[in-house]
Amino acid sequence: MKTLIIGASNKPDRYANKAMHMLEHHGHEVILVHPTLKTIEGHQVFPAPAAVTEPVHTITMYVNPVISDGMEADLKRIHPERIIFNPGSENPRLARILRADGIAVEDACTLVLLQTGQF
Repeated sequence: MKTLIIGASNKPDRYANKAMHMLEHHGHEVILVHPTLKTIEGHQVFPAPAAVTEPVHTITMYVNPVISDGMEADLKRIHPERIIFNPGSENPRLARILRADGIAVEDACTLVLLQTGQF
């Protein structure tokens, strides 16, 4: 299952970086998005969701609502089965729009979902 991490990080102490490792540990393929990084630990990094053309099952968000508001059209185009807004990235306005477009939305922690078998 492919998971897109928006707000990917090359810093080991960041939750987005921890999620990348934990997703891979659980057998998920990761696709990374960060506006300035080109690679993270050997993974290609896309500058924006608009650059992602392959199918994605889940998007996990690690950016604040000011940033994610500008991604509405791209998220709808990618149309994953679900989007997880991790703590601090919650965006109720965008979540309503995505749900209306048939995308499941969760305010949850990707790390907790993986650790508890709920991912």
